[in-house]
Amino acid sequence: MGRLLPTVLDTKYEKILSQERSLAKTVANGVVGQNPVGVWDVLIPIVFLFNFLSFKRARETFALNFMFTKKLALEAAFNMIKRELNKEEAMTQIKDKTSQILASDKKGIYSVKIRQKQMREIELLIDHYYRLLNAEGKDHPSMVKNAYGTRKDYTVFLKQLEQVEKEVNRAATQTLRMSSAPDIVSEMEEATERIRSAEVERIFGTLNS
Repeated sequence: MGRLLPTVLDTKYEKILSQERSLAKTVANGVVGQNPVGVWDVLIPIVFLFNFLSFKRARETFALNFMFTKKLALEAAFNMIKRELNKEEAMTQIKDKTSQILASDKKGIYSVKIRQKQMREIELLIDHYYRLLNAEGKDHPSMVKNAYGTRKDYTVFLKQLEQVEKEVNRAATQTLRMSSAPDIVSEMEEATERIRSAEVERIFGTLNS
């Protein structure tokens, strides 16, 4: 039996997921800085390889963490359409999943406060992805343009998203209590805002055009 061809909904899901992964990787590249090559890297190849792999893993881990809420929300919006779930049912599934993660955390990395803030972010993202998945368009820019219509409306959403993301980041900073956390969070937020602003310009054109 041959493979089933992807539906329009499947294709849209993959386009949106690809866009979010691209954003996550770009932010990771900007935040997770690479250490300069040292003398031991040159003299002992295995040291360079170890450092490179550690750096690569750090970026990949950062990107996965950045994607956590986005992927949960996108899957929920997808299932709302494909399986005809309502938003409350979709959120219940997410709450059950994150509750299990919280219960299994023995290191105190994932806190009740972080989870609560993530739920607000996820609720906003579900509405956004649901809107994109129902919009006309063969790629992410056209879906955004057809879903929001104007630069102003899309920018309003991005500002709302920025605010709830910052609340999640603050909760994480308070939970982790690492001296470097505020600086990392600041770099991440600045990089994210810069990349999203460039995306708005690509989709809607420059303000002076």
